[in-house]
Amino acid sequence: MTPGEIRLIRTRLVVLAAVLVTLWSYAAYLTSQDALDLVRVRALADTLGQPIDRLILSLQAERRASAEALAGAGPTATPVGGTREVTDRAAAELRRFSAGRDIRLLSAGEVRDRADELVRRLDGLSTIRSQVDAGQLDQAEAVDGYDQVVDVAFRVYGPEWGAYESTLAADSRAVIALARARELLAREDTLVSAALTAQRLGLDDRRRLTELVDNQRFARTEAAAGLPADGPAEHRRIASGPEFAGLLALEDRLVRADTANALTGTTLADWRAAADPALGALQTLVTSTARSSVERATPGAAALVARTGAVVGLGLIVVLVLLVSWASTIRRLTDQLIRPVVDAPVPTPDVVAAPDGPDRELFLRVTRRNQVLLRAQLDLLDGMQRRERPAEESSELFQLDHLTTRVRRNVEKLIALAGARPARRWRRAVPMLDVVRGAVAEVPDYQRVLIGPHWPWSLAGSAVTDVVHLLAELIENALAFSPAETTVRVSGEHRPPGYAILVVDDGPGLDAATLADASHLLTSPPANPPPGPSGLYTVAVLAHRCGAHVSLQPSRRGGTAAVVLLPAHLVPAPDTGRRPSTAPPPTPYPPAHHGTDPSGDGALPTRVRQIGPPGPEHGRAGLDTVEMPVARTARRHP
Repeated sequence: MTPGEIRLIRTRLVVLAAVLVTLWSYAAYLTSQDALDLVRVRALADTLGQPIDRLILSLQAERRASAEALAGAGPTATPVGGTREVTDRAAAELRRFSAGRDIRLLSAGEVRDRADELVRRLDGLSTIRSQVDAGQLDQAEAVDGYDQVVDVAFRVYGPEWGAYESTLAADSRAVIALARARELLAREDTLVSAALTAQRLGLDDRRRLTELVDNQRFARTEAAAGLPADGPAEHRRIASGPEFAGLLALEDRLVRADTANALTGTTLADWRAAADPALGALQTLVTSTARSSVERATPGAAALVARTGAVVGLGLIVVLVLLVSWASTIRRLTDQLIRPVVDAPVPTPDVVAAPDGPDRELFLRVTRRNQVLLRAQLDLLDGMQRRERPAEESSELFQLDHLTTRVRRNVEKLIALAGARPARRWRRAVPMLDVVRGAVAEVPDYQRVLIGPHWPWSLAGSAVTDVVHLLAELIENALAFSPAETTVRVSGEHRPPGYAILVVDDGPGLDAATLADASHLLTSPPANPPPGPSGLYTVAVLAHRCGAHVSLQPSRRGGTAAVVLLPAHLVPAPDTGRRPSTAPPPTPYPPAHHGTDPSGDGALPTRVRQIGPPGPEHGRAGLDTVEMPVARTARRHP
């Protein structure tokens, strides 16, 4: 093995290690975020959700008692003092949360900020109470003060409670919506209780009552529709049962009665007998639904934690084992590089550029191990791409997918140059269009590649891998030696005694001497790779192995055309009786689907480009018939 080959292998192993660590880090980050979101939601429910529920209930009771006191009954006739003590106990729980530092809530900063704002509002509650006791506030002002505190309490339930998009998050949102509907009913209860205490329901109060009745009925129905499991049916049962029968009748009487005698025949005891069962039934439904949602989410949470452990823990072990193995290989290659170079026998043409003896076997073992690893990475990326993600993460996943596809190409290129065959093979013939798309998916700047519209041919499965990599080398070479605003066109046509694939660029072209040297390299490759880029040398090795013939010639537009002539036994004759496909052109470049297809039934990984207008007659894809569907200037920034 020459020093240049050793350096090349060492560099590629280092690159593969960097890609492997990057992919594992990204996968670990995504799965860890899901687990952390779930842990945070559960921690918020335990440490903050229950205290806020109790606080809201106590504030509702204190608001009603204060309104009744201001309406004329006086503090001695209503349990104002008792409701204030219950509120203070609930507020103390919330203050303990704000003062504590639960490590499970390190990523819940916005929730903590809103909880701190609620604590500040509760500190100002003493001012409202003193003004109520001194008679310095009227009933509307006092109720509005309590309403504002309750609204701040509900705002603590922010989007962070459902950051992990799951069934539990959806159930939590429905339960919170039902609790808000109960708050509307509690405000209606406060208004009517104060009016009955004062035996007066003014025009403004009646208008406010009508608005509250309509809003709470609508909000309660909407929230119940989103409840999980048996929640909607249970709500219909209590809404049509005795719990709500008295409330609905009294609401209709108060809303529809004349202004002068709206409260006639209704006492505070009658209202309490109707409102208390409805409020209690709604609170019971909120509590039971929240509890059952947590119980149903427990198995999913266990699966999520197990998946996170597998990706983070087992993935880290695999990464470390492979890195140690690669480090040992790199050390041996470095030692071989610094040792004096001794004469070695020239390898035979069948194993061009392959190391001999134990080194060759080590080379193939390591490279094939990398190939298996890349296959697993591609499968993992494919699964991650199928999950719903924000556009930015989807774009990054696509970039990682494309990078890994290109790394796989390099790995299989190493195996081919070592004189062996990659494990990725096809037993059945593959449509030629899929072969070309697979090649385009393995090159950078693939947006500049145009594929001809008609490909009524198939390629024998035994030659698919070699032809894909051969075409990828030619396409990448054409992209590298042509201006960025131009395109590279790939087309196919029947040429006796076989089939030709043409790769044409709009570059400056080659002079006669350079064209002759390149043609000689393609037809008579040397035993060892020549200095400089290895693209054409790889093309020559792959063409020799699959029996293809590659030639270069000037194109009609001044660039270079590479012609790959495949023998007839690799390309069965197309069925001329079949009509050309009329399917619409594919969408521009969806993420590739990966598979090694050990059974021979799968398709090649492809990135599909929007093709141009229809080409020439069936059976031939011309070189100059496919144009870009967008302006040339737009290709610089795909």
